[in-house]
Amino acid sequence: MHMQDSLRSVARHSPVLSAVLRAPFSRRAWAEVAYCLIGFPLGLVGGTLLVVVLALGAGFALSLVLAVVGALLLIGGLRLARGLGGVHRGLAGALLGVRTATPPAFRPGGGFVGRVDARLRDGVGWRSAGYVLAKLPVGALGAYAVLWWITGLVNLTAPLRWAVLGQQPEPGDPDGMPLLTPIPFGGPHVDTFAGTWLAVLVGAVTLLCAPWVTRLVVAGDLWLIGALLGPGRLADRVRDLEETRALAVDDSVALLRRVERDLHDGAQVRLVAVAMGLDMIKEGLVEGQPLDVGRIRKLVDGAHRNATEALTELRDLARGIHPPVLDDGLPDALATLTARSTVPVLLSTDVPVRPTPAIETIAYFCAAELLTNVIKHSGARRAEIGVTQRDGLLRLQVTDDGRGGAAAGTGSGLPGLVQRVRTVDGRIDVHSPEGGPTTVTVELPLRA
Repeated sequence: MHMQDSLRSVARHSPVLSAVLRAPFSRRAWAEVAYCLIGFPLGLVGGTLLVVVLALGAGFALSLVLAVVGALLLIGGLRLARGLGGVHRGLAGALLGVRTATPPAFRPGGGFVGRVDARLRDGVGWRSAGYVLAKLPVGALGAYAVLWWITGLVNLTAPLRWAVLGQQPEPGDPDGMPLLTPIPFGGPHVDTFAGTWLAVLVGAVTLLCAPWVTRLVVAGDLWLIGALLGPGRLADRVRDLEETRALAVDDSVALLRRVERDLHDGAQVRLVAVAMGLDMIKEGLVEGQPLDVGRIRKLVDGAHRNATEALTELRDLARGIHPPVLDDGLPDALATLTARSTVPVLLSTDVPVRPTPAIETIAYFCAAELLTNVIKHSGARRAEIGVTQRDGLLRLQVTDDGRGGAAAGTGSGLPGLVQRVRTVDGRIDVHSPEGGPTTVTVELPLRA
């Protein structure tokens, strides 16, 4: 209890010192130790085997007689590297919770020569081989990091080993009990029981340093996994382009369906009513029949009203596709938007280079949706909208002093904004802690 109270007191007064003292007892530290313990023999065996296979393959490939055998060995080495890479990705995910996306599957070529050529050009296989080979020194560093834990724990038992196990120096022994250190250059010896407490102090310091040594090695290993065992930048880019293309198609289809629905349920109904009213007026104006002026006037009023409402709905529909206020540029359009807001809005714009119409439209609709969220959901008393250009990007930032807690999937319309922004390789960032304030940042390229 006293130790726990002391740790809590330290944590309140010195967060850095608290992190250092708690590190050896954290679950993360022991998970990293387990990762290093398992990764070292796995990397040693896998790396050695891969070196042998690739070396034999490269040597045979240089020979005219055994070139085919060499190519087959190289192919086998690349397949082995892919498998070992998958094992290392799984180990990092199981012990450290670091999930690395699986690289794309191998795509064989046509015919025997095509398949061999595709295997030898397998970029994922070569990058996996690079990681497995790099794992040899990295795994050795991991084993050295574990040595810090071992020496620290062994030194903590020095008084016990002296008193209970009888590890006192023998008569005539000038050295005594060795004081272990992770530095491989030998260390001092203890020849008295009081000196064993110096070993305890050294062990405690070593244990306090051990988690950070382990973490440094693991961080380097995880960087290699992300760089060499993941899909790669080209594959990530292809996947992003496929996703954004699908989003753009879905967005256009949804827009067409909305336009069709609005036309069918709104303007089309109004225009049909206008046509029917005109037919009835035409029937009431037949020569030779008495003219009912009151009825004709009602029919004309009804047709006029339906035509006016149809025009209004068509105008609103066109405005939803491309707001006319954008004809004069995004700053003027946002000024009109903020002027109509029921919440006071401070607007600042700095757009020296006008973006393309598609980017302006997306930025305008993002601002309109976010301002609607401020009015409906935030309870804010004021808001700010800022638009700037920097490094070839259009940056839209909407801030309010409301209650906060905004998140995607809570009826805020943010998922739709994320999809719309991604169609042009943009991004959206939401920072909305409970109690506020809320800041939503949208970054778009200047050209779609």
